[in-house]
Amino acid sequence: MIVIGIDPGIANTGFGVVRMVGERMVALDGGVIETAGDERIEQRLGRLHESLAELIRWHEPKAMALEDLFFGKNVSSALCVGEARGVALLAAAGNAVPCFDYTPQEVKKSVCGSGSADKAQVQRMVANLLGLPEPPAPDHAADAFAVAICHAGTAAARHAEHFGRRRAAGAPSVAARQQLAG
Repeated sequence: MIVIGIDPGIANTGFGVVRMVGERMVALDGGVIETAGDERIEQRLGRLHESLAELIRWHEPKAMALEDLFFGKNVSSALCVGEARGVALLAAAGNAVPCFDYTPQEVKKSVCGSGSADKAQVQRMVANLLGLPEPPAPDHAADAFAVAICHAGTAAARHAEHFGRRRAAGAPSVAARQQLAG
């Protein structure tokens, strides 16, 4: 199963594409889609849409995972992130890719085993889980990989549950299962 993770933003949208192979995950692609600050908002969103739609057509993911919008004190930033998130959802819908949302705490818990993990810890675990020599850079790409890992691990657990292999309460997180798998 291929999952594309998205860390939306108007200036920088991170993306991370992972493939689940049995109990292991591998990174297929990742990076950041940047838009120029001197462009009009509709041009920036249009460029973002084109880039995401191209990535989706190229990798043919079975799911898009996005981090839920965190509404901080900066309303203007939250609105821009929401617009970029909407464009990502539209690109997915245009290619019949189902979307799934995860809170930052769910992503951190899935990747690190703790919902209060710091950014550096998440980046190190992303590299570890994907077998990368160093954490993905910039941090938008690492965050996108983290949400993709979260979904891939959650989907694998749902698949196992569907086929009668229920995960027991307190079973290991994605990170722990990956380490156990070798």
